Amino acid sequence: MTTAVSTTTVVSTDGTTLACSVTGSGPAVVFVDGALCHRSFGPGAAVAEQLAAHHTVWTYDRRGRGASGDTAPYEVEREIEDLAAVIAAAGGSAHVVAVSSGAALALRAAAHGVGIDRLAVYEPPFSTEDGQAARFVQYAADLDAALTEGRRGDAVAAFMTFVGMPAEMVDGMRSAPVWPAFEAVAPTLAHDAAVLAARTGAAVPAEVLAGVAVPTLVLDGGASPELLRAPARAVAAAVPGAEHRTLDGQTHEVAAEVLAPELVTFFA
Repeated sequence: MTTAVSTTTVVSTDGTTLACSVTGSGPAVVFVDGALCHRSFGPGAAVAEQLAAHHTVWTYDRRGRGASGDTAPYEVEREIEDLAAVIAAAGGSAHVVAVSSGAALALRAAAHGVGIDRLAVYEPPFSTEDGQAARFVQYAADLDAALTEGRRGDAVAAFMTFVGMPAEMVDGMRSAPVWPAFEAVAPTLAHDAAVLAARTGAAVPAEVLAGVAVPTLVLDGGASPELLRAPARAVAAAVPGAEHRTLDGQTHEVAAEVLAPELVTFFA
């Protein structure tokens, strides 16, 4: 049975309006998306549906995505304030579940002291290898050039190539009906690059993570490449007292029905 969803807006510290959806009942959970995703395009709605029997789940369009604003200039601190504003609207404290680059953002927010009482993150895509660090730096440079020159399609293509999509597949995607949706949020790829510190190699920010003082669960997928599983282990080692679990058979696009039971147990 589909759970009713209501919509609302939250205003962040700098005046940016953030569009939110709310579903379910119970203790508050806030979901944080990764790159290119927002409420109507990504895993958040499916995860919210899975958790709604146990929790009041808030999903929101990160700034620059969907129906949310994007006040310039961008700073990672503004996105931390955005998450804090959503949590405040949810009651002042909340469990948080975050995926991919959204996981990196949520970890920084937790270290900053935002009102997160339990944090679950899936495959924060930091770098643990010198070769991968160099790839991050090159990707950030390619991304910056494309966005500065107004080549949104090339920015999306740079991201897709970076995450491993074959060039011929990327070329085919450019004519797909979904491509304009990617281009619409292409500037936010720079936001994610900043959250990950991609321009300096995206290393696991161990000193920052040492300041996370809330119970934390770090998850990865058993079918994900080592380039994603190694950072999960490193993050779990850096966050004091963090748990680490692997979800058998899962990739970076984790299935909501597999992720949700882990979250329900951890958030109980």
